[in-house]
Amino acid sequence: MTVVSTTKDDEALSLSIVADLAAPPARVWQLWSDPRQLERWWGPPTWPATFVDHDLTTGGRATYYMTGPEGEKAHGWWRFDSVDEPWSLAFEDGFADDDGTPNDSMPTTRAQVVLEEIPEGTRMTVTSSFQSAEQMQQLVEMGMVEGLTGAMGQIDTILAEG
Repeated sequence: MTVVSTTKDDEALSLSIVADLAAPPARVWQLWSDPRQLERWWGPPTWPATFVDHDLTTGGRATYYMTGPEGEKAHGWWRFDSVDEPWSLAFEDGFADDDGTPNDSMPTTRAQVVLEEIPEGTRMTVTSSFQSAEQMQQLVEMGMVEGLTGAMGQIDTILAEG
C-alpha cells in the first residue's frame, strides 16, 4: 500500500496523507493532470470518480462526480489556486449539487499537493485544510480519512501499468 502516514492536526485544522510511490515526480504528476488516470484513483474503490471538466491551470476548474455502489452520485468541484508542474498544486475543494453548482451548505476545504523526489520514487503529501474544527469533524465523520486512504491505495496499480 502506498500510504505511509495519516495525520489529523486539530490545532492546525488540517489532515495530511503521505504516500510513497514507485515512480518519478513527472509520472506521478500525470495522475493529477490526466483526468482519465485521475478517475481511476480519485474516490474510494467503491465510489469511482468521473471527471466532467478538468482544467489543471492556475484559476482553472474541475468538476466531477463519484458513483456509489447503489448508483447514487456525489458531485464535487475544484478551483486551482496554483499549479507548479510536476511539483505541486493547490486547490479549493467543495461539494456540488447534481447540476455541478457548488453546494454552500457543505464545507469547502483547501488542498495542497506536494510531490518530492525520494530515492524510491516520489513522496506525495496531500494536505487538506479546514475553516473550522466543526467542518473538519463533519468531514472526518463522513469518512474523509478512510476515503482518501482507500483512494490513494489504488495508485500503485496504475503506476505499475506504466
